[in-house]
Amino acid sequence: MTDKSKKGNPISRRGILPILGSSLLIPFFGMGKPLNDKLVESEEEEEEFQTLLKPDGTTVKVSVNVLKKSKVIKKNINNKSFLQWLGKKN
Repeated sequence: MTDKSKKGNPISRRGILPILGSSLLIPFFGMGKPLNDKLVESEEEEEEFQTLLKPDGTTVKVSVNVLKKSKVIKKNINNKSFLQWLGKKN
């Protein structure tokens, strides 16, 4: 009988299955801590925004924190003054 070296033999299905199974587990190792740090950073960066109307009729997203710090000039206005602010003619 002749001794065949393993280098000359092709890889069998039984040899591929453990390699394939272990390669599916690789993403679960060493990924826990950096992923959690990214989640914490994204939660801190999320701010609430409110959509406001500009005089030219376009909308703008503004942070709620900026709105709380802003100064209110007129709180309640009627339709006539609102249309004048927009630049619309009656």
